[in-house]
Amino acid sequence: MTIVQHPFEIAAPPLFLDLNKITGRRLYLKLEGHNAAGSIKLRTASALVRHAEQTGRLRPGATIIESSSGNLGVALGVIAASCGYRFICVTDVRCNHSTLNLLHALGAEVVMIDTPHPVHGFLQARLDYVRSRCAADPNLTWLNQYESQANRLAHYEGTAPAIAQAVPNLDVLFVGVGTGGTAMGCAQYFREHHPRVRVVAVDTAGSVTFGDQPRTRYLPGLGSGVKPPLVDPTVFDDVVIVPERESVRCCRQLAGGGLLAGGSTGTVVSGALRWLADRGDMVAAAISPDLADRYADTVYDDTWVEQHLAKQDLPDLPDLQFAGVALPEKVS
Repeated sequence: MTIVQHPFEIAAPPLFLDLNKITGRRLYLKLEGHNAAGSIKLRTASALVRHAEQTGRLRPGATIIESSSGNLGVALGVIAASCGYRFICVTDVRCNHSTLNLLHALGAEVVMIDTPHPVHGFLQARLDYVRSRCAADPNLTWLNQYESQANRLAHYEGTAPAIAQAVPNLDVLFVGVGTGGTAMGCAQYFREHHPRVRVVAVDTAGSVTFGDQPRTRYLPGLGSGVKPPLVDPTVFDDVVIVPERESVRCCRQLAGGGLLAGGSTGTVVSGALRWLADRGDMVAAAISPDLADRYADTVYDDTWVEQHLAKQDLPDLPDLQFAGVALPEKVS
């Protein structure tokens, strides 16, 4: 029997789903949604807090402030509530309602940014708010997931080695890019320890991370309106850009095969299948950041999809070929 002392220590052992029966591809999906915070961001949050504690920046009873589109906020909320810290989560209007409810339940102060920066969107507006709040109150501790090397190291030391051990014959790994911590940690680990494995970054259309033109994005998680300081594009073997409506389409198709996946998972799996389509039989893995529970009123809501994504001025892509999984008719 395993007994832990804090809720944020609750985590399932490394868990991979073979998507072959759903997609017809040897694609192993590392499921990160089975922990106390419901996403891979618990790894990041734990590393950020531990580093701040070890360096003396975070002391008992302190107040943490961080910008988040959702999942990191929940993860920090879980840790803060467990450890006696106050937590201020700076998010924006794209944050899912279910995520906001969880943040409030955890006792976090939630600051909602409703006006984007005129050039760099909501992320820049959130960062500007955090900086102004910290300037006004020096007692706040900003963990800064966007620049902290603890973000990258969490996945260099934990996520990537677990994948290498579980899939020793791996040919290619697909990783979504948000702040860049997960992607950079994995790419640098495989480059140093298993250089034959290719690492492909998956980004969302409208994100500026890899030079795409900035456009309005509606799904939180992947992508950025500001160049992520942690990201070095040269460490990746390739990049795939996925429109948001294709992320939704892929989520719905995965659901048709019994997997209820989050929006970022739909983006990564869609990108992986398109990249693999004309490259023969390869052993592939991808990281699923979270599951579907926080997307019930967005990705899996036909009205929301019609209102937000149906009229996006983005190129249509051919339907992905899934193994016997039909696409629900109402998804455009």
